[in-house]
Amino acid sequence: MFASSSRVLFSRLASSRLSPPLLSPLHHSRLPVRIPHQFVTMSTGLDIVHTAGAAQPVGPYSQAIKVNGQIFLSGQIPLTKDGVLIEGSITEKTRLCCENIKAIVEEAGSSVEKIFKVTVLLADMADFEEMNKEYAKFFAHKPSRSCFAVKQLPKGVPVEIECIALA
Repeated sequence: MFASSSRVLFSRLASSRLSPPLLSPLHHSRLPVRIPHQFVTMSTGLDIVHTAGAAQPVGPYSQAIKVNGQIFLSGQIPLTKDGVLIEGSITEKTRLCCENIKAIVEEAGSSVEKIFKVTVLLADMADFEEMNKEYAKFFAHKPSRSCFAVKQLPKGVPVEIECIALA
C-alpha cells in the first residue's frame, strides 16, 4: 500500500517544477506524504508591495511580499526615501528604519499594530540599549522579537530591521 501511494506521489512530484533535491528518493522517503503534496498544490499568489514613501531596495528584492494573509517586509536600513544614508545616532537611524517599516506596512493595507514578529540586526551590541529605547516607542504592542549582532550590514549601516505582519 505505502509503496503504491508513494510511487503515485513521487510521479506527481516528478511532473511538477520542483528542484531536483526535493525529488531524490532518499529525501522523499524522509518526508510525510502530505507535505510534498500540499507544497505542489498550494497557491502561489504573491503580491509585491512597493511604496515611494520608504527607502527603495538597494538590491534585487522587494520592499515586501504579501501572501496568505501575511506581509513579509524586507530588512529596512536607515536610508531615506531619496536614497540617502542618514548620519547621526543609533536612535535616529532606528527611527528611520521604523518609519520605513510603517510606510511599507501601510502601503500593504495593514498597520504597525499588526506586526507580530520583528528581527533586529545590529553591527555592534553596544548599540542595543539606545536602539531598544527607540524601538519601544514604535512597537508599543511588543511583538515577538529576535536581535542579533552581525559582523556587517548592507551599506555599512549599524542597524537593520525586518518584520512580519498580518494583512
